[in-house]
Amino acid sequence: MTDLIFVDTNLVLYTLGKDARKKAIAREILATRPVLSAQVINEAINVCLRRFKFTRERAYAFADIVMRRTDVRAIDEITIRKSAEIAVRYQFSNWDSLIIAAALLADCDILYSEDMQHKQVINDSLTIVNPFL
Repeated sequence: MTDLIFVDTNLVLYTLGKDARKKAIAREILATRPVLSAQVINEAINVCLRRFKFTRERAYAFADIVMRRTDVRAIDEITIRKSAEIAVRYQFSNWDSLIIAAALLADCDILYSEDMQHKQVINDSLTIVNPFL
């Protein structure tokens, strides 16, 4: 059985980056049709508009491509309550806790993220992995 994976915003954005190694790794992971949350899509749109200076059309087109290649999960009341538990227990930021909560609720085994502690295990079921190490 293969692990169910969840991807953080940074991984999605590396598919657009200039670092060829990170771009290749990110694209390979996205080719597996991972899970992500609506938060990840919205954060990616925001970065595309603000940092990358994309037009709205280009930013939303990129988001559409990502959504077609992934399993997007909604953020709802259950996710927010779970994220609060994660934030208090593990001292993650609100935004990281939302991503972790969404991954846990999707029954993912691996969360690919460059921004969190590599190999940390959350709730004995979700392992954070930095795929760029």
